[in-house]
Amino acid sequence: MRKKIVAGNWKMNLTLSQGEQLLNDIVNAGLKLEDDVAVVVAPPFPYLQKAKSILQHNPGFFVAAQNCASEKSGAYTGEVSAEMLKSIGVDYVILGHSERREYFNESNEILAKKVDLVLANGMKAIFCCGEPLAVRQAETQNEYVAKQLEESLFHLPAEALKDIVIAYEPIWAIGTGLTASAQQAQDMHAFIRAQVAKKYDRETALRLTILYGGSAKPGNAPELFACEDVDGGLIGGASLVAKDFAAIAQSF
Repeated sequence: MRKKIVAGNWKMNLTLSQGEQLLNDIVNAGLKLEDDVAVVVAPPFPYLQKAKSILQHNPGFFVAAQNCASEKSGAYTGEVSAEMLKSIGVDYVILGHSERREYFNESNEILAKKVDLVLANGMKAIFCCGEPLAVRQAETQNEYVAKQLEESLFHLPAEALKDIVIAYEPIWAIGTGLTASAQQAQDMHAFIRAQVAKKYDRETALRLTILYGGSAKPGNAPELFACEDVDGGLIGGASLVAKDFAAIAQSF
């Protein structure tokens, strides 16, 4: 059975006290999580230890970092290594978010290095992939996403994919008010799963959790999560509102 995940990416938002209040509100929202459902929260780096201390005694809740360095250690001022994240109890690391790719020029090659470091340190990677509007309009989104998977993930052995979660982000639907239809999401998720089956095997593909990362909200999450190949969501803005995030987590 595939793990279902609702992951909240706070991005660069909230003060420490606001973040602490949000976490407590989420924990106290009365969520009833099935055994196959996990809630993952990804606050900014300075709040990770506080998040871990609040969530660690709540079954089904996990902490993610929003990024990590592509190097193991050394003279990289301002960077945070995978080993550092592991040492403070981080469970997941988000890699390749469209904002990191666009604003910080993260390439597929750089992301392959980050994936390796996250896995080597015993954490799980939430690997983001997805196409911009121009690619979607040209109807070449499948080729675009396949290249991201090939160059950043498909060097891994099949066994390693147990620690990989893929998040499909239609970039044109992030922060724009646009949302991919449930059918568009399902089509891409099915394509991603088929690519994994082609590269590895059907069993590996069926085990893989694939999240939708394009402006999911309480209003559309139930329809999205009902799709056969949509196993949850990577949530942006709605993760900053406890009642909305809680509602999404109960949308399976």
